[in-house]
Amino acid sequence: MTNATAPLDFIRPEVDQALQRFVDRRRAAFDDPDLAAVLGAVRDFLVGGKRLRPAFCYWGWRAAGGADDPGVISAASALELLQASALVHDDVMDSSDMRRGMPSAHRRFEKLHVDSGWHGSAVQFGEGAAILVGNLLLIWSGELWRTSGLPAESLAAAQPVFDHMLTELMNGQYLDLLAQAHGENSFESARRVALFKSGKYSVEHPLRLGMILAAQSREPWIDQVCAGYGQNVGIAFQLRDDVLGVFGDPAETGKPAGDDLREGKRTMLIARTLELASPAQARSVRALVGDPKLDEEGVAALRAVIEDTGALASAEELITTYVQEAVAVLDAAPIEAEAREALKALAIAATTRRN
Repeated sequence: MTNATAPLDFIRPEVDQALQRFVDRRRAAFDDPDLAAVLGAVRDFLVGGKRLRPAFCYWGWRAAGGADDPGVISAASALELLQASALVHDDVMDSSDMRRGMPSAHRRFEKLHVDSGWHGSAVQFGEGAAILVGNLLLIWSGELWRTSGLPAESLAAAQPVFDHMLTELMNGQYLDLLAQAHGENSFESARRVALFKSGKYSVEHPLRLGMILAAQSREPWIDQVCAGYGQNVGIAFQLRDDVLGVFGDPAETGKPAGDDLREGKRTMLIARTLELASPAQARSVRALVGDPKLDEEGVAALRAVIEDTGALASAEELITTYVQEAVAVLDAAPIEAEAREALKALAIAATTRRN
């Protein structure tokens, strides 16, 4: 691999094609004209994205000795359907207006209701339709996984990990809601949410799935590599998301600047800010975070506190440390050399990405 994006550059078009083929095969189920909006929303929502989770799965497969096989691309692509499901539901729970530069699914259906002049609440219709779209994507994720074409022995060996990953993701979503309801959190509690909601499901489990699919068994060394590498990269990945949620360019992140602040996200970045803040700074943070009417001036004020307390610099240092620890795990792991380099590059790509 010559650069950090090479493993992603390879996998992205393969996943795009696998998803397109899968959705095309289900077109007949949407022949009713009233269902066209559902299929259109699904198609649009699956466009774009880094395809990180399929990449970790694929390179896990290669790391454990798996050869090129279209079946592993299909199995890995199932993780992108799972991610799309989580994002649709996330946006409903967070009342987010935008996703990847487009209206979020519930806002899209809300607009359809308004434009059509239908009866009842447009907001309720939009949220209900988005929940159903998210559920559909979740169901399709399992279907694509089961019908990937990989050997039955491989799928059977990895199925418990796939099932456990879904449970952990839902638990993480609840813990995220709970943290916002509590209104306060320590860095460690925010880290716990990040590990359940993002770290394990974004890196550790996709990597483990790929390795077990290739090995057809859950060897102890696989768990050691996946936990050591996956959790470190996963936390760094979420920390980068925290930073982008506050300091990212909307043209690159696809979401309005400061959206995480308006939504009251109790991230590791905010937790570290409160730990380092003076009493006056902490009062300012608590007053502004979670204000749905937070304007550009308020966002700028929060950014200033985050920088002035040293929380931003601390987050960047932690990202570097987590990635270094992940790379050290790879260096000691009994995996294929090409996959080792690819996974090192993926760790960098996942934690330095701009969108």
